[in-house]
Amino acid sequence: MSAATVKVRRSVLYMPAANERALEKAKSIPADAIIFDLEDAVAPDAKELARGQAVAAASSGEYGNRELTIRCNGLDTPWGADDVAAAAASGAAAVVIPKVDSAAYLDQISAALDSAGAPAEMSIWAMVETPTAILDVRQIAAHRRVSVLVMGTNDMYRELQASMGAAGRHPLLPHLATSVAAAREADVMILDGVYNDVRDPDGFLIEATQGFEMGFDGKTLIHPSQVEPTNEIWAPDAAEVQHAQAVIDAFNEAQADGRGVATVDGRMIENLHVAMAERTLAINAAVSTDA
Repeated sequence: MSAATVKVRRSVLYMPAANERALEKAKSIPADAIIFDLEDAVAPDAKELARGQAVAAASSGEYGNRELTIRCNGLDTPWGADDVAAAAASGAAAVVIPKVDSAAYLDQISAALDSAGAPAEMSIWAMVETPTAILDVRQIAAHRRVSVLVMGTNDMYRELQASMGAAGRHPLLPHLATSVAAAREADVMILDGVYNDVRDPDGFLIEATQGFEMGFDGKTLIHPSQVEPTNEIWAPDAAEVQHAQAVIDAFNEAQADGRGVATVDGRMIENLHVAMAERTLAINAAVSTDA
């Protein structure tokens, strides 16, 4: 594994595409990826304006190395089909599709992209935010065009009739863990949901750290102030990098000497530890390159 093969999606920031000022500001925010939002953040009478501005932003070439995506409205809305068709020709890396409940729905989205002339490499980021999606998440994650699962935690609370104020968001933990397992089985990435209270940085850090520890590849965000702490949480620190290099060096030395066992800090090193160390170094290199 090398930095060239690692896709870094630590911080993924929603930006309302109807807000021209927000789109301009996003050019200087150090997020790994931007979601130009045509759905929840846009009023019905601003949908067409938002669509045009999102396409212009995605095709502008003014966002540096940030990965650009467009969240479309669902196909069951008056705007969804036009959103997908416009996004297909926008130059965006992916379309973010809300409330994906089945692989069959993803087939419809994929067919709409193809009909609109989308490049073959344009992928779908599928939002998992309903009970049906959780129960079918393995099939959703395995769809040929899906590259990322995005947890829609706000809608999930509502759909489950769970308490949004529950400490540690414990009502969602089984469903989040199931989704992470499905993403790993399908070898796609998965993003944690948003934290709503932008005035509570301590609470945000607790939740973001929990998401990192659960195995998410990054977190979706609603405010620029959440970007830098997220990038820090999902980037290896100096001690982790040093340990990873020590693991690889010890393993290589043991192999060169014909020894079947290597140890670092008194702990046995196996192939799985080497793979984890290589991933840590690759992520660190990718993050350093993007910085």
